[in-house]
Amino acid sequence: MKYAFIFGTSAFIVPQGVITVANEDITKQVLHVHSLYHDNDKASFFSINLDIQDAEGNYIRLTENKAESEGNYKVETERNSVKVFNGDGSVLIYVHQLDDETAMNLEHNITAEFEVNMPLAVIRINGDFMADGVHIVAENEKLWVNDDSWATAALAGTGPLRFTAAGVAI
Repeated sequence: MKYAFIFGTSAFIVPQGVITVANEDITKQVLHVHSLYHDNDKASFFSINLDIQDAEGNYIRLTENKAESEGNYKVETERNSVKVFNGDGSVLIYVHQLDDETAMNLEHNITAEFEVNMPLAVIRINGDFMADGVHIVAENEKLWVNDDSWATAALAGTGPLRFTAAGVAI
């Protein structure tokens, strides 16, 4: 099983359900997919571990979708998604496992890469958050990692998805 992380119009396909941040000599997990939702299994649900910061530098930590840190944020879960809201109600991060039909209706350059890497779980991430000094903004059309922007990319790699001060590495 591989994982496709979708940010804006870019897909990054990796063999692990893990996103890390590499900043100088430190590598740290930002997101870890703990369990996947399967529509044919009523007991299944999408679950993640998360370790990020908001714009003010407040830490947000989730373990299996449960808040592990104190703060002015709210966590909302559904069977296939996790949303973390800032204190003002805006979305800090939204992590959503797409169903197969929705995933295969994305842009052709992305779905062509999906077909080569099947089977895979497709995870869409939107938000505006920090990860150990790296600023990540994922919107409908683009991904920004610090000042580096990505759009309409479909890349597959053999290691974990990594955010660095210089951009994205796989």
